[in-house]
Amino acid sequence: MKRRILLATSAFALGLSALSGAALADDPLKVGFIYIGPVGDHGWTFTHDQARVAVEEHFGDAVETNYVENVAYGADAERVMSQMALSGVDMIFATSFGYGPDVNSVAQRFPDVAFEHATGYIQEAPNVGLYNARFYEGRAVIGHIAGRMTETNTIGYIASFPIPEVIMGINSAYLHARAVNPDVQFRVVWAYSWYDPAQEAAAAEALIEQGADILMQHTDSTAPVTIAQDRGILAFGQASDMTAFAPESHLTAILDEWAPYYIDRIQARIDGNWEAGNVWHGIVDGMVGFAPMNERIPADVLEEAEAMIAAIEAGEYHPFTGPINRQDGSAWLAEGEVAPDGDLLGMDFYVEGMTGDVPN
Repeated sequence: MKRRILLATSAFALGLSALSGAALADDPLKVGFIYIGPVGDHGWTFTHDQARVAVEEHFGDAVETNYVENVAYGADAERVMSQMALSGVDMIFATSFGYGPDVNSVAQRFPDVAFEHATGYIQEAPNVGLYNARFYEGRAVIGHIAGRMTETNTIGYIASFPIPEVIMGINSAYLHARAVNPDVQFRVVWAYSWYDPAQEAAAAEALIEQGADILMQHTDSTAPVTIAQDRGILAFGQASDMTAFAPESHLTAILDEWAPYYIDRIQARIDGNWEAGNVWHGIVDGMVGFAPMNERIPADVLEEAEAMIAAIEAGEYHPFTGPINRQDGSAWLAEGEVAPDGDLLGMDFYVEGMTGDVPN
């Protein structure tokens, strides 16, 4: 598997292997990032790396960064993070859900290194912090737009892995599409990959053959939006603004805005007051945003979408507000009841009206 380490300076590569986990007072803070995919995916990994670049621009010579892309979960991730810690890195951001056991294992061996795990839920070491984004807020908005704009009443959804983060996104989008279009149906294809352009393209084609005239994705390549453009249908991008790849079809995208969080946490490490936290930020915190809205979105639909964004940001609306039943018809949330975070973070079921099964 191809891996590449980009070192901020030659001094980092040549002279830092003997340093301990804590930075010397006059040295720059050294920060490592590990990525599940390539930095050129224009999706999840791309947005984390853009945030890393923003860190370098913000701190200048006070911080040096390095990254390793295409790091598999398990032994590979443990090896990469261990090498970073041994080479003098003071802080490591592990940027994918599946790194949880690996982060905690390495963190226990390097207590002087600060570890941050994106979308994680495991904290077995005092030097492991967790951070996540409420992407379901953004998916509520695009679900509303899709429900109002579909002409076939069939929306295709390309999903990665059946983990709570992905399942809650599907449910949020479906609930808000159905709220404005009771006839809407969702067709879900599971790619079992975060980044596989060929697999994502095949999934897009299959969904179009099933009648989908709008595509959503929780995968990272631009293949679905380009297929949508080629086939004359509409689509939403993932993680970053993918308009350039499908200017006519790309309605908008949920943006992953990691830079402010990274800058804040790195500053805390520099100041000596970093503590392991556990945060779940959303639209109001600036961690979830939106790409420019396509002019093809009707004015009234755009106004409705913007009103929903404003209501979520103001804390006046939560996308999972009852009454909501589970797929089997059993009650989940009563009228006016808001889903507890614990329920969302462990979500393993579809809501009522969805067809198909959540894979085991």
